[in-house]
Amino acid sequence: MDRVIQKKKWNSKRIITIVLVAGILLLIAASYYFTSGKSKLNVERERITISEISKGSFQEIIPVNGVVLPITTIYLDAQEGGRVEEKFVEDGAMLKKGQPILRLSNTDLSLSLVNQETSVYNLLTQMQISRNSAQQNTVNKLNQMADVESQLKEAERIYKLDKHLMEEKVIGLQEFKQAENNYTYYLQKRRLAEQILSQDSVSTKQQLDQAKQSYEGSQNALKVMRKKVDDLIVRAFIDGQLTSLDAEIGQNKKQGERLGQIDVVDGFKVRVDIDEHYISRIFIGLTGSFEFSNKTYKLKITKVYTQVSNGRFQVDMQFETEVPKGIRRGQTLQIRLALSDEMQSILLAKGGFFQKTGGNWIYKLNESGTIAYKVDIQLGMQNPDYYQVLQGLKPGDKVITSSYETYGDNQELVLKKE
Repeated sequence: MDRVIQKKKWNSKRIITIVLVAGILLLIAASYYFTSGKSKLNVERERITISEISKGSFQEIIPVNGVVLPITTIYLDAQEGGRVEEKFVEDGAMLKKGQPILRLSNTDLSLSLVNQETSVYNLLTQMQISRNSAQQNTVNKLNQMADVESQLKEAERIYKLDKHLMEEKVIGLQEFKQAENNYTYYLQKRRLAEQILSQDSVSTKQQLDQAKQSYEGSQNALKVMRKKVDDLIVRAFIDGQLTSLDAEIGQNKKQGERLGQIDVVDGFKVRVDIDEHYISRIFIGLTGSFEFSNKTYKLKITKVYTQVSNGRFQVDMQFETEVPKGIRRGQTLQIRLALSDEMQSILLAKGGFFQKTGGNWIYKLNESGTIAYKVDIQLGMQNPDYYQVLQGLKPGDKVITSSYETYGDNQELVLKKE
C-alpha cells in the first residue's frame, strides 16, 4: 500500500533563500538610512562641552582695557625757543606752583630786551624835553599876555581921560581919536593873545597826551619783552608731579616744543579703548566695573573721544566712589563695561561653537541625550559669560557649546562613551 509522503515546508534551500532576501533588504534599508537621510558623525561625549539653557538676569557687557592716568595733566611747552642752560629738578619730582624747572637762554631775546629798554629810556627823555619846552612856551605866552594886559590898561586910562577932556573941550578931536584908536588896538591885541594862549594850551595838551600814549605803548611792549625773557625760565603751573621731562643741558628747544608734563596726583581717571563697532552705543554716564585686590570698583564714562584710530576710539572714565589703594599711573585695568540695564532673558553659555556658526545655529541634544542635531537660533546681546537667546531654544534644552571645527557639515552628532 502506497504511503503519501508530506513535503517539508522549511527545507534548507528555502531557509537560505529567505535569509539572503532579508539580508539584502537590511542592506538596502541601512544604505538608505546612512546615505539618503541626514549625515551623521560619531563623537565621544567626554570630548565635548554640554550646556543647559537657562533663564535668569542678563546685562549686556563688553570687556575693555583701560590705562590709569592722572585726573588732570598740564603739558609743558617751550613758550620761547632757546638753549637749555640749567635744570633745577629731575623727572618724577614733586613740584609746587611757580617752582622753576629749567632755564633756557636766547641771545636774540636778551638783545631785543636791551634795545626795548633803551627805546623806552629815550622816549622818556624826549617826552620830558617836550614837556619842558611846552611849559616854557606857555610861560612866554603868559608873559606876552601880561604885557598886553598892562598896555591895554594904560591905553584905557588915556582913552577915558581924553574922552573927559574932549567933553570939557580941553583937547581937540584929533588927539581924542588917537587915544581911542590906541585903546581899540590893544583890545584886539588882547583878544588875539587870549586866542593864541587858548590854542597853545590845547596843542600842548594834545602833544603831551600823544607822548604819554607813545610812552605807555612802549612800556607795554617792554613788559611783553620782559615776560618773554622771563618765560625762558620754565615754571610749574600747578602743584603736581613732573613726568616725561625731555630736556638735557645744551639741547636746543624750539618755541612750542613739548618739554614734559605735570600730573595732578590727587586723583586718577581711566582712559579706555573701545572697538568702533560700539561707537553709536557709547555715551556719557555708562558704567563699568573691575576687580582690584579682591574688591569690585565702579567707573563711569565722563568723556567720549569720537575720533577713530586703527578701528578703536577712546573714552575717559572716573571712579564713582573711592579710588583703589595702591593703584598707579600707567596700570592696565580689565573693565566690564555695561551697555544695558539688567533684564530677564534666556541664557546660552559662551563657547567655541560661535566661531563656526556665527550664532545662527547650534547642535541641540534629544531627550535621551544620545543624538545632537542642528537647530536654527537667533542670538541678541552678549556679555563675557552668556549670549541672549531670542529664538530657537528654551530653558532646559541642552546644547553643545564646545568647538565645532572637526564636525564638518554633519547634520547630526551621535554621542557615545569611550
